[in-house]
Amino acid sequence: MGIYILRRLALIIPTLVGIMLLNFIIVQAAPGGPVEQLIAEMEGHGGSALARAAGGDTGGEVASASSGDTRGSRGLPPELLAEIEKMYGFDKPAPERFLKMLKDYATFDFGDSFFRDRSVVELILDKMPVSISLGLWSTLVIYLISIPLGIRKAVHDGSRFDVWTSSAIVVGYAIPGFLFAILLIVLFAGGSYFDWFPLRGLTSSNFEQLNWYQKIADYFWHLALPVTANVIGGFATLTLLTKNSFLDEIGKQYVVTARAKGLEEKQVLYGHVFRNAMLIVIASLPGVLVSLFFTGSLLIEVIFSLDGLGLLGFEAALNRDYPVIFGTLFIFTLMGLVLKLISDITYMLVDPRIDFESREGA
Repeated sequence: MGIYILRRLALIIPTLVGIMLLNFIIVQAAPGGPVEQLIAEMEGHGGSALARAAGGDTGGEVASASSGDTRGSRGLPPELLAEIEKMYGFDKPAPERFLKMLKDYATFDFGDSFFRDRSVVELILDKMPVSISLGLWSTLVIYLISIPLGIRKAVHDGSRFDVWTSSAIVVGYAIPGFLFAILLIVLFAGGSYFDWFPLRGLTSSNFEQLNWYQKIADYFWHLALPVTANVIGGFATLTLLTKNSFLDEIGKQYVVTARAKGLEEKQVLYGHVFRNAMLIVIASLPGVLVSLFFTGSLLIEVIFSLDGLGLLGFEAALNRDYPVIFGTLFIFTLMGLVLKLISDITYMLVDPRIDFESREGA
């Protein structure tokens, strides 16, 4: 196992570099960078933007830009254009900027945001609790629902319970999470019917004045609708995965033998089948976490005005805030690769018969 882990850790570095290079090239070719935005602002607002260009300092040399010939730069002196490009770090050629970015990222130095006057690390740490809250509680609820439901569907395969729950799962899977979020707002957050839940934020404005149990209640009151919207989009796949995994194990010879020995059905199910059937479910956990933390929560955070990583990345993309874009991309990719490695290690711990080292050497 040790050799396999070392190999996987060594592969993380070229994988990260490849992903960062690909995205750097894509963003390099995209029009409308921060230089163009500042030029447009200067032409529209005059003096304040000129002062910002002359004295501002963003510290963001890690980004890429399409800052060559800007359409709106014809009325500005070349010296000012050169100063703007230097301010954003675009006075250097693209390969040099990319190599500097890799060098800085190796020490987790992501630079400063172009438009927020804060470092990227501070922004990520500030937004992380919201995304962790939404992702962890959604994952917990998904597993608490999906595993028992999947097991029962496998045990009662073909029954009326199995049929009607499958119908409900298909309907839930067909509805995108963000559409269900809008429906929840319309029904329960003052949209058209009931005004039972808050529409924005993770806590109330008077949160600090509440006692400890009121803080807990307020926290979960704000999370109720976003977590529900996340769960609807995530539990269907895991439920069917659990059911199919258990059905596959139930049909194997060792289960027939255990039943022939006179073991009770619960002993067969939870003493023999459960461990083997849960392998694939455990392996899916890192993928679920990555999806809920970094991708699936984007629209949910936007809809419910939750100031987390998803909303941070979305606004950074709109504003062409390249240090934030690349910093969050680096963190997300690194965490995804590490979680995938943890998934493989968990596989081997749960079932020692699995040997990834021998597979790689084959």
